[in-house]
Amino acid sequence: MEDAGLAAVGSVSLSSLFMQANLVVQIVIIGLVGASVWTWAIIVDKLLSYAATRRQFDRFEEMFWSGRSLEDLYQSLQNDKSTGMGAIFVSAMREWKKSFERGARSPIGLQMRIDKAMDVTVARESQRLEARIGSLATIGSSAPFIGLFGTVVGIMTSFQAIAGSKTTNLAVVAPGIAEALLATAIGLLAAIPAVIAYNKFSGDAGKLTGRMEGFADEFSGILSRQIDERAQSRQAAQ
Repeated sequence: MEDAGLAAVGSVSLSSLFMQANLVVQIVIIGLVGASVWTWAIIVDKLLSYAATRRQFDRFEEMFWSGRSLEDLYQSLQNDKSTGMGAIFVSAMREWKKSFERGARSPIGLQMRIDKAMDVTVARESQRLEARIGSLATIGSSAPFIGLFGTVVGIMTSFQAIAGSKTTNLAVVAPGIAEALLATAIGLLAAIPAVIAYNKFSGDAGKLTGRMEGFADEFSGILSRQIDERAQSRQAAQ
């Protein structure tokens, strides 16, 4: 029996451990592998999308501060599906034009509506940046415990096998224990990248949101000055 156990240990591989594992352990491992694949899909998607967002912000800021008129910039962006700073700019300019077309009389009311429109757009764009990041937090916090659950079930099964075989020879029970520990290893394999990615992408999303909020404040100041100038011109004409 000992020779047979040693031969079994010598032929142990990850695939054989999975195939020999308890059904519950197999389900846990499959779920954790799926969570790991989903984690890496989110990581790749966020790395690419955040890099594209930064480039888009840089291009928009270059256009905005190039001295180009606000009207020309609005005409070039209003028909596009703008995101980020472009969406904030378009929402503010749309409210600006609607208010003056309807004969807005209150500068304070106009400023409040413009600020509200930009705040709503910033919130919507921030939610877009943070989409699916919560999944990383869920996987990072739950995967180790799910793997531990699989390990506990596997070890219980191994103990039952020990009782049935009436031997405590390590060479006989080692494969069963290895099957159980495989679940914990895969749980950590899924959780560690998820936690690291969550911390990184949360910080990146916060920085990008900060850039949008900073632009919204600067643009609000620009429009506020123009509102004051128009109000003064109207008073002088009267």
